[in-house]
Parts: sequence; structure tokens; C-alpha cells
Amino acid sequence: MNPVSLVGAGPGDPELLTVRALRRIEAADVILCDDLVDPRVLALARRNARVLHVGKRGGCPSTEQQFIHELMIREARRGARVVRLKGGDPFVFGRGGEEADALRAAGVEVEVVSGLTAGLCGPAAIGLPVTDRRAAAGVALVTGHSADGAHAPDWQALAKSGLTLVVYMGVARCESIVSALVAGGLSEDTPAAVISAAHTPQQRHAVCSLGTLALTLQTEGIASPAVLVIGQVAAHTAANHSVQRNRNRPTTSDSLCA
Repeated sequence: MNPVSLVGAGPGDPELLTVRALRRIEAADVILCDDLVDPRVLALARRNARVLHVGKRGGCPSTEQQFIHELMIREARRGARVVRLKGGDPFVFGRGGEEADALRAAGVEVEVVSGLTAGLCGPAAIGLPVTDRRAAAGVALVTGHSADGAHAPDWQALAKSGLTLVVYMGVARCESIVSALVAGGLSEDTPAAVISAAHTPQQRHAVCSLGTLALTLQTEGIASPAVLVIGQVAAHTAANHSVQRNRNRPTTSDSLCA
């Protein structure tokens, strides 16, 4: 029985795949693919590979996680080379840990192929370092969309941490996140940025302040998939302190979920 490969597809651009990720995609018989995987990455699969789209975008209806587990196990047991393909990195807000546990519990070997996560390469796409000794001693990757029963971020503690905050799936809850951070003592003048669809033709960004972040998202129509960056490092970005538009605006479906 072949191991199941949990593969990180990175942020979008196929050239940002690892060599191992490329090899696993090219060899796969079955690919279970998340919504955020760029079509250019899927184009690297063999013509006769079965590509099964199983959703998984924050705030949107998705395939039941248990069904995904069962499908991976079934295909592995019949001898298929299975790739579970995820945007970014499988172990950064990708449920990779849950899937690895389910596979191992069923006696299926698991291989984890790391990918570039949006929280690091998204800011880098606009020249924004998430750590910089002049501004921040570290970075915290947090989710703005906590599942029912899951641990929500302690925004007040994060406000006092002095760390750069990179928020995944935070567009829909931006106003409440900003309010919680300000209540925790973070100044509304704190530099902030948002990067949408990083490393794709639809990439857009804006650099603003914490206090104007929610308004910037609304007035400029910047939608998910996006990461919010909050902290002094945003003042060091190489990008202009303005909204950057791409000719290819996000599609209507992109704006439905955050």
C-alpha cells in the first residue's frame, strides 16, 4: 500500500512548488484538491489522474472532513498513489494534522510535503518582511475564523505581544479583530497591510493602518483569499503605501467567502 502524500501547493505560482511536491503531483493516480489550489498547479498532473475537488475554503460550504478521510483511506487501500493537495502548507491551517491522524489510525502511512504558506510568502510578495529586528522580534500566525469549539486567538494578549500578527481567514471578521486588538492596547496607528491572492494573476494589496484596515477592505473590495498583516513591519514594505490593483480583478465567487 502506497503512503498518502499531504502536499502543500504553495500560494499559487507553480514555480513556488517544492521539487518533491512537483514529483508527487506528477506521479499521482488520485488527487484530492482544495479550492485554493491554483489551476496552473493542477495542470501539472498526469492526464489520466483523477482529480477530486473537495472544497475547503474558510467560511464556505465544504466536503465533510470525515468523508475526505474515508476517501483517502479507500483509495490508498486499493493501491492508488494518493495526493491530498492543499493550498499553502498542509500543517498551517490546512487540517493536515487531522488528516494525518486519521490515516495513521487506519494503518495508512503518511508523507507530509511542506509548502510555502500564504502568511509568509504573501507579505514577501509585496516586499514586507514579517520579522525585522528594527520592528518585531517574531511573528504570530493566527486564524480569524475559529471553528465551533476550537480555541479562538487571545487578541488582547496578541496586542501586547509586540509580534507581527498575520491573520488568515480574517477578512469577514476584520472589524471585530481590529476592535479586540485596540481594546487590548494596540494603537489604531499601527501599520497594517492586506494581501489578496498572492502570487497569482489576481494579486492585490493595500498598505494602511490598523484603524483603517476594515474600511480599506470595504472600499477597495479586497476579498479572500487574503492575509492581514498587523505590526510595525508593515511600515517597511517595499510596496507603495496605497492600494495596488491588478487588471484581473477577483471573480464574484472569490468575494463570497472569507
